[in-house]
Amino acid sequence: MRQAEVDGGQQPGTNFSDAQRIAELERENREPERATEILKAASAWPS
Repeated sequence: MRQAEVDGGQQPGTNFSDAQRIAELERENREPERATEILKAASAWPS
């Protein structure tokens, strides 16, 4: 019920569609961070 009130603008907070978009952007942001960590580890590997 609270989420419905937030979505309807009756209560402060993050509405459902914004929360979904934020979660999607956070997932997208983790991918390059993970790749960077893998590349850092690979470059530190002795040849």
